[in-house]
Amino acid sequence: MILASSLSYTYPYTQTPALRDITLSIGAGELILITGPTAAGKTTLCLALAGILHHELGGVITGHLSFQGKPIAEYDGMRELNTHISMVFDDADAQLIFTSVEEEIASGLETRLSTASERVSRINEVMNVCDITHLSERAPYALSGGQKQRVAIAAALAMNTGILILDEPTSELDVHATDTIIRILKELKNEGKTVIVVDHSLEGYRGVADRVFELKEGKIFRQGTFDELFPDVQGSMKALYDEPDLTPYLHKETEPIICIQDLCHTYGNVQALCGVDMKIYPGEFVAILGENGSGKTTLAKHLNGLLRPDSGKITVLSLNAATEPIMTLVRHTGLVFQNPDTMLFADTVEEEIRFGLDNIGAQNPEGRISDVLSMVRLDGQEKIYPRHLSRGERQRLAVSCILAMEPEIIILDEPTTGLDEEESDRMMHLMKSLQNKGNTIIMVTHNMRIAEEYADRIIAMDNGRVTGDYAILRGETS
Repeated sequence: MILASSLSYTYPYTQTPALRDITLSIGAGELILITGPTAAGKTTLCLALAGILHHELGGVITGHLSFQGKPIAEYDGMRELNTHISMVFDDADAQLIFTSVEEEIASGLETRLSTASERVSRINEVMNVCDITHLSERAPYALSGGQKQRVAIAAALAMNTGILILDEPTSELDVHATDTIIRILKELKNEGKTVIVVDHSLEGYRGVADRVFELKEGKIFRQGTFDELFPDVQGSMKALYDEPDLTPYLHKETEPIICIQDLCHTYGNVQALCGVDMKIYPGEFVAILGENGSGKTTLAKHLNGLLRPDSGKITVLSLNAATEPIMTLVRHTGLVFQNPDTMLFADTVEEEIRFGLDNIGAQNPEGRISDVLSMVRLDGQEKIYPRHLSRGERQRLAVSCILAMEPEIIILDEPTTGLDEEESDRMMHLMKSLQNKGNTIIMVTHNMRIAEEYADRIIAMDNGRVTGDYAILRGETS
């Protein structure tokens, strides 16, 4: 069905190929897992298989790529290919443009299903499959990252194409939602669909993937069955709070750097936060954990004024975060968004960092830019177009934009989303080094391993409420 031979690709304005001599074949009804470290070329390979490289992005393409025996370049653009292939991107925000979840799913069906009743039936079916029926009237922009991801998957499923390509479909999902998505992929395979999924996390794919392609530096490093390549990988992900070494947190007698009292916030008729009480102290590394939609990101956005409370009080370094101008708050509280692409807009890495420095009138911006790029291991890439960086590099660039402004408090919303374990640990080591220098680190995550290994304290959330506050024990007994 899909055949590539000696396929190589270099993005516009870059010198290093993103894909190198890719040769593979994918048959009808297969479920293919593409994995590998951050910046291995996984997303680029997806874009190639979907036809986007040939028909949308340009760049330098060599070698052969065909679909159903016809060169992909000879198809009548993405309009023709989209009748056969649906793709879910790793950036759900880039795909969600309508005012409600139901509209989002319905948007591609008018030319595919002739009657309104057929369209309604398909919409209800995929919403039920992806467990988002309760979100049907919600605005996609107001959803959590994991909820957005499930909406994007539902919209792709609604198209009912023969091939479905998913780039990191589980990266922003909690354990329950991840299990649901993998079950859906297995059912699609059983229906005869061809499924190509990129995931750096391997848990859950044993017995599901027919074959695995492992990429490194743009090349196919290994290929084979899951059991052949990864015989020792665990069969399931570690759920939140599974056998944690935790003890109830005892509040300190010192002055907190953040104090939250009875905080409430709603989106329309949906209550996202309800009666949240929290104190965070200088120099702590706090992980805020919870399932998708538990209110973690909504809480984080209150700390630098991006959201204001409907009721309750919140102070940050004695500033009233409900009324203080955002520009005052961001000098002290830097927020790295869940999706780094929502922060990046400039033409070069250097300009991205300079923008924030100019806004606060920083002294010696060149020195700060050089320092933070070295800190996040992006030195030498000052003139690179940010969108040509890998997901991990874009994440590090987003962090550098915040670090350059030297805030006392650094908030990271799902900082390891889409990153492999090695890249995730590098990010966390950077945060620990900043904590050791006196910064307060607040990390929103659903990754229990990361929280247990690097945070000092875990605050658990569910349905907009704080349900637990724990200190992490290391080398001690409770």
